[in-house]
Amino acid sequence: MQHNRAAGLSHKDLFLGFFEAGVFGFGGVLPIARRVVVEKRRWLTQEQFNELFSLCQSLPGANMVNFAFAFGARNQGLSGAAAAILGILGAPMAIVMVFGGLYARYGTLGPVRHALAGLAAAAAGLMLGAGLKIAGPVLKVGRNIGIAVAVFVLVVGLRLPLPLTMLLVLPVSLLLAWRAVK
Repeated sequence: MQHNRAAGLSHKDLFLGFFEAGVFGFGGVLPIARRVVVEKRRWLTQEQFNELFSLCQSLPGANMVNFAFAFGARNQGLSGAAAAILGILGAPMAIVMVFGGLYARYGTLGPVRHALAGLAAAAAGLMLGAGLKIAGPVLKVGRNIGIAVAVFVLVVGLRLPLPLTMLLVLPVSLLLAWRAVK
């Protein structure tokens, strides 16, 4: 069983952990942040990560910035939230500014366009891998598999918009979860 080692995190810990996720996860932070928080630093278990990330997805704004804010605030209050957000956004902001200047100068060159296409494919693979790892604990319960299949059918098969799908599936999901707790 994986243990939660998040108790007693300093501002430096928060900044450096999220800085690592921001640097190495540039362009797709979720897979790297999950690896840093769950596997490498063991601040949260996979289930705890899923719960907090799910909450952060329901909030307006960027999911991983919301996650950094919530995790930092949970550990060190508002100043911890600021440390985590500075960590996750600091390097990517600097990298974007540098790459933006380079792209403005060299973006029309063929090798640059091909390199960017390759990076997009790698990012898609990382996102798919993270999605499968996150889904692992969730899909161990039959009702969750049924809900996932229903959402897939509604969105992909029937091409319903995501907000409408959520309005249809959320009440059913809440009812099933409530019945499971009883």
